[in-house]
Amino acid sequence: MGAEKWKGTNVSDIEGEDDLDEEPGEVIESAPPLEVGEERELGSSGIKKKLLKNGISWETPEFGDEVTVHYVGTLLDGTKFCSTRDNDEPLTFKLGEGLVAKGLDHGIITMKKGECALFTLPPDFGYGAEGRDGLPPDSVMQFEMELLSWITVVDISKDGGIIKKIMEKGERNEWPSDLDEVLVKYQMALVDGTIVAKTPAEGNEFYVKDGRLCSALTKAILTMKRGEKVTLIVQPKYAFGEKGRDAADGFPAVPPNSVLNIELELVSFKSVVDVTGDSKVFKKILKEGEGAIVANEGAAVTISYTARLEDNTVFEKKGVDGKQPLEFITDEEQVIPGLDRAAATMKKGEQALLTISSEYGFGSVVAERDLAVVPPCSNLFYEVEMLDFVKEKAPWELNSQEKIEASGKKKEEGNMLFKSGKYQRAGKKYDKAVDYVSEDGSFRDDEQKLVKALRISCWLNGAACSLKLSDSQGAIELCSKVLDFEFHNVKALYRRAQAYMETSDLVLAELDIKKALEADPQNREVKLLQKTLRQLQVESNKRDAKLFTNMFARMSKDSSVPMKKLKVEKAVHGKSEEVLAMEMECAGDSSAPSEDRMAVDSS
Repeated sequence: MGAEKWKGTNVSDIEGEDDLDEEPGEVIESAPPLEVGEERELGSSGIKKKLLKNGISWETPEFGDEVTVHYVGTLLDGTKFCSTRDNDEPLTFKLGEGLVAKGLDHGIITMKKGECALFTLPPDFGYGAEGRDGLPPDSVMQFEMELLSWITVVDISKDGGIIKKIMEKGERNEWPSDLDEVLVKYQMALVDGTIVAKTPAEGNEFYVKDGRLCSALTKAILTMKRGEKVTLIVQPKYAFGEKGRDAADGFPAVPPNSVLNIELELVSFKSVVDVTGDSKVFKKILKEGEGAIVANEGAAVTISYTARLEDNTVFEKKGVDGKQPLEFITDEEQVIPGLDRAAATMKKGEQALLTISSEYGFGSVVAERDLAVVPPCSNLFYEVEMLDFVKEKAPWELNSQEKIEASGKKKEEGNMLFKSGKYQRAGKKYDKAVDYVSEDGSFRDDEQKLVKALRISCWLNGAACSLKLSDSQGAIELCSKVLDFEFHNVKALYRRAQAYMETSDLVLAELDIKKALEADPQNREVKLLQKTLRQLQVESNKRDAKLFTNMFARMSKDSSVPMKKLKVEKAVHGKSEEVLAMEMECAGDSSAPSEDRMAVDSS
């Protein structure tokens, strides 16, 4: 099929027209498979299928695919009117166009490769009331069909601009992403066959996000699996457009508005992961690890690596050239943050190249390492292999006593981090501690009191971390969990009030402070917080008074308009001068005590 035929193709052309209320193939998929010699109607269309020979595999073509078939068409009395077998020349056509007969396409989408079937088509799905090729009108026809093969056709751009024909399927259900490094082979040609670009025999390697030649190539690569081979028919919009391309690398120029035919193979790709989510630590997987389990946080890992600067200077080696491997526990700040975070994502046996920005390396300080000095603000490159790791046991792997002990240990680790000012890491420790003693009903009655105390203590400490990190909402949520268990817990009320004050929810802050003082009237910290709250309320009242004063000034200015206009406004708003004056007087009065004003607001 030539490129000219695809020009102007749209989605409906690829998918085909479906005049049936339901696709016959859907019924076949939900019904038991046909046995050889068995006949069945496809849906309610009146089309019948009789299986003559089983196919292979389980896949079937779809509308838009290019199928290659042998067929023999006959009437019910056995009269043959068409056949590809007479000259042994199979027919290749696109499903959905009704090239042979409209109903036949609906039958072919139920067939597997190598399958033979006899389809009986009622007149509406055959040649209809007009007839064709000398056949009588309203003829019932039969087609003995063999599906030899098909090529999957995909409209990548959904507008007919990039049509992909899969010539050879790839391996595994994995596709590259924008960050990945791909190795591809391609040949790009004009419609007349002139080659305008071609990779060397070994192919070209590049990062998908960097692109190559034209946008169609990148878009197609993102839809391909390892080892997949395709041909692309690319309209000018996704090729070189109205400008074309000058001659380059020994290949001729691409004229303006040229349609391109591209033969493309995705040889392989290396996955690249944005470890930290901010494009500061990338991991390019050089060799896949074993299984699906990764080290994760808290794992005891053993790694080997070679570490380099941007100028390729090696500044450290571990586990290579006779050096001992490095052992450490992830998420414990025992190595630089970038290496720590990346190691927690690796599988056993995985090899990867890490690109670590200075923020996740040694920062702005000079670092003296084994083989060289690392200058300030240096980006780093680590070629790492995960030799082994032992994951920290998950809560479900422990008995109740072990869970309590693990929770207590995590809590103490959090306390040490909090005292060191490492609030984010401390908060994570408290979260883990709570995970070990979550409400799953696995604790004995005599353990419940201790478990509850651990939960409450960790939530309170976590709230303290959130306040230090200016995460007011996080503090509110953690304190609210405590208050669901102990509604007069003074620490929870105190810290939640602090968080409410940070978010300017002064009414809610006052309620929590009042509850805390009811529970502990002499609590010095709560009284000091109450004093701070009153100062904030005074400042808030002053702002309100200023706002109302400005509103009054604007209203006074507006009252100078002609009397006729004033009367119209009175009629529209329905307010007397007396009512308006009272409203303005109230708005300008800021002499009322703040407690009274708050009481009104809270009601």
